[in-house]
Amino acid sequence: MSSSTPALAITGLSKTFDRKVVNDLALQVRAGEFYALLGPNGAGKTTILRMVAGLLQPDEGSISIFGIDARRDPLAAKRVTAWVSDEPMVYDRLTPLEYLEFVAGLWQIDAKTAQAKAHELIGWLGLGPHANELCGSFSKGMLQKVALAGALVHDPKLIILDEPLTGLDAGSARQVKDVLLGKVRDGVTVIMTTHILEVAERMAERIGVITHGRLIAEGTLTELRSRIGRGQTSLEEIFLDLVAQDDAEPAAA
Repeated sequence: MSSSTPALAITGLSKTFDRKVVNDLALQVRAGEFYALLGPNGAGKTTILRMVAGLLQPDEGSISIFGIDARRDPLAAKRVTAWVSDEPMVYDRLTPLEYLEFVAGLWQIDAKTAQAKAHELIGWLGLGPHANELCGSFSKGMLQKVALAGALVHDPKLIILDEPLTGLDAGSARQVKDVLLGKVRDGVTVIMTTHILEVAERMAERIGVITHGRLIAEGTLTELRSRIGRGQTSLEEIFLDLVAQDDAEPAAA
């Protein structure tokens, strides 16, 4: 697989429910980068990520993950992809170790490797003291860390996260961010949505802004600042300015 192959390439992606949520979207994410996808509520971010993860079928368009056609070969695409939602789904009656070994079994990872990987991930995420406690007693922040560990157990090349820091205290958020940045340093691609714009500003190499299911702006923080003509402004100000400009365009037309 060529190093120049994008981690994610989306063309003409559309999805309609009671309205058009994703509208002829084109998006490309480079291999090994941290990409933040931003947008107001209802912009289509979660729908886009759910289609990329194979949890939702698009009406139109193509999705390629490291050169794999995700619509034609969804199993191959899922083998290199991890999905972490904003609502962690973990079995209450399993401990973190049992849950990770269970998930590893679904990926047909042998028991010895699965056990070693489970202990490694639990250590990374600071779950060691709770490794043998039932997940049903955990806070949302702890459940989010268990869910993230489960998503990483098969060593994915692309990690997709939808608001992964929601409900986390400062310490837990720092652990999650450190794990994600460590993965990027190892060459893994991370795509994340977040409403915490300071996190995107500090962590993302490139940022995409979505409104009404369309990508209206994309680039590094410096490139986005240049687009709106303000050299030192914050990502929050850039984001609000871009969204306001896009909302004003139909009225101006």
